[in-house]
Amino acid sequence: MDGITLRVLDGCDRGRSYPNLRTPITIGREEGNTIQLNDERVSRFHVKIQEDNGHLVLTDLESTNGTKVNGEDVQLRILRYGDLITIGRSVLLFGSREQIAERLYRLRNAGGATEAPTQHPGEGSDPSPLEFELNWDASELGPSMHLLEPPPLPDRLSPAQAAQLAEMLEYFHVRLRAILASGRTAPEEEQRDPVVLELPRWQSLIELQARLSEYLRQIGDPEA
Repeated sequence: MDGITLRVLDGCDRGRSYPNLRTPITIGREEGNTIQLNDERVSRFHVKIQEDNGHLVLTDLESTNGTKVNGEDVQLRILRYGDLITIGRSVLLFGSREQIAERLYRLRNAGGATEAPTQHPGEGSDPSPLEFELNWDASELGPSMHLLEPPPLPDRLSPAQAAQLAEMLEYFHVRLRAILASGRTAPEEEQRDPVVLELPRWQSLIELQARLSEYLRQIGDPEA
């Protein structure tokens, strides 16, 4: 199985990325964890992720404040690329951009979608980039929008300019956090007037927040 990537979207460690981790993985506040979070609401050893029979399984290690996956309280959960893991005040995104893109690609083809248009940047059956998958059916944006790449951060900013840019990004980050926190999955019998987002749209919001959290860390701590 490929290495696991976890990206911190929110909390004191937001913007940090932990690529190509090998199972088993533990996340907690104490030294000795694979990922140590600076979050007082995270238990010393909070969760464990391990491989079992081809699945990646998250287990809450009897933490004080519990664990959520995609907004739902869990004790034991099979993880899928693109899942949001909330422990304490920290939110982690499970999977690299490539792994999430591959999942969206497989779901799209499993759903009987037509072949991608001629602007498809991949070859043969190779999964396409995340930007393409997130916008693959956004025909109202026009074909050229499929291949947009995020702009780089401006360089040579003065301290005042960096503070202004951080304030702007913080505004978007907080707004996105509120949107993501409002999402819930409910059993079918409880689905009354549900708010539903298609997976690519939901993943697009998550990916935007991930990029913003990385920008904020780069501005606030350029040496990190």
